[in-house]
Amino acid sequence: MKKAILATKVGMTQIFADNGVLTPVTVLSAGPCYVTQVKTVEKDGYAAVQVGFGDIREKLVNKPEMGVFKKAEVAPKRFVREFKFENAEEYKPGQEIKADIFAAGDHIDVMATSKGKGYQGAIKRCGQHRGPMTHGSKFHRHQGSNGSSSDPSRVYKGKGMPGQMGNERVTIQNLEIVRVDAENNLILVRGAVPGPKKGLVTIKETVKFKK
Repeated sequence: MKKAILATKVGMTQIFADNGVLTPVTVLSAGPCYVTQVKTVEKDGYAAVQVGFGDIREKLVNKPEMGVFKKAEVAPKRFVREFKFENAEEYKPGQEIKADIFAAGDHIDVMATSKGKGYQGAIKRCGQHRGPMTHGSKFHRHQGSNGSSSDPSRVYKGKGMPGQMGNERVTIQNLEIVRVDAENNLILVRGAVPGPKKGLVTIKETVKFKK
């Protein structure tokens, strides 16, 4: 991996391409991120770059974290993540990473926490069908049979049941960047990106795209 950045989700809109095609896009406010620490194989056992994103009040940061920020001469940041860049040794503490590391036409993977939908039944959560709604059926929105009694005497893994829906880490691969506004640190990505507005989004160059 050579390129990555942290961003927040602004929302969705649509733009017209030069050929007149209407394209739905998600607007991401990417960076600026600041390098807070550079991990090395000699000292830490692996090579990586730690970056911070989003300002936060100093009183909300504990002393060990504040020591890292002061050493890098960076203001306290709300989000801190590590990226295992191939050229990690080229980065320096305090260095700025902006949205212009990406360009229109690049393909990326995005990671975010999806919207939480609370405790839901099997119909909404797993897409199951309901039972007859007639009087006396006694089976309307239940998830159905859970398993045989004597054989296999257990419930198979992956059985669709009611439970927590959403609020989980989701990765969407191979999305295309339609436009980059370096001046305003905005990246416009074709299609939808998981998570709510103002939610944290991690953007990395894709691992699957082939030209």
